[in-house]
Amino acid sequence: MTISAHIRAQVSNARQRVSELHAELPRWGLVVWTAGNVSERVVVDPTGTRGADDLLVIKPSGVRYDELSADTMVVCDLHGRLVEELSSGGLTPSSDTAAHAYVYRQMPQVGGVVHTHSTYATAWAARAEEIPCVLTMMADEFGGPIPVGPFAVIGDDSIGRGIVETLSESRSPAVLMRNHGPFTIGATASDAVKAAVMVEEVAKTVHVSQQLGLPHPIPDETVTRLYDRYQHVYGQ
Repeated sequence: MTISAHIRAQVSNARQRVSELHAELPRWGLVVWTAGNVSERVVVDPTGTRGADDLLVIKPSGVRYDELSADTMVVCDLHGRLVEELSSGGLTPSSDTAAHAYVYRQMPQVGGVVHTHSTYATAWAARAEEIPCVLTMMADEFGGPIPVGPFAVIGDDSIGRGIVETLSESRSPAVLMRNHGPFTIGATASDAVKAAVMVEEVAKTVHVSQQLGLPHPIPDETVTRLYDRYQHVYGQ
């Protein structure tokens, strides 16, 4: 790949954003120690067209959150291979990089991916149980229940395949990978972080609700109406 001034500028901006977004994960209590990661797609085409030559910026493996900075973020291609010319410090990419890269290859609309081990969402994943849509907040944000993806282990793109297969059939930007934890996607990395915060919030609330009794599901037609309003009308 020819690394132009345009690509270097795009990568530099993405490294700063991704570094700042990583600080949101411990702030919202979604991670401990070095677990979890945020990534962002870097579109290399000057016209903004997404393609196979895009890159991704992601957290390095095994580095604590208080040690992260824009300079420590690493850059990979969409097959998870380190681009050394755009990375610094000899750091290696997150062990989840293959999963992130697979999502970007298969879902061009995705600009950001987040993985956490947040307590309540991961507890639902451990039970291999979807979170039912019993809150208007869930209808707004997720368009229905938060689905469970298949069991897969780190090391190749198996997790990424499970994410894509599950979310391709759902309006949800979040999936609970069985016995592992939540992954979220978004048009931007910031959107994916928001989804990670929201999935933990609803996972906790629905869990508490179940301790009190049987939550009442929201009818599908109402879920669709709430989702459409929130996605297309709500806000500025």
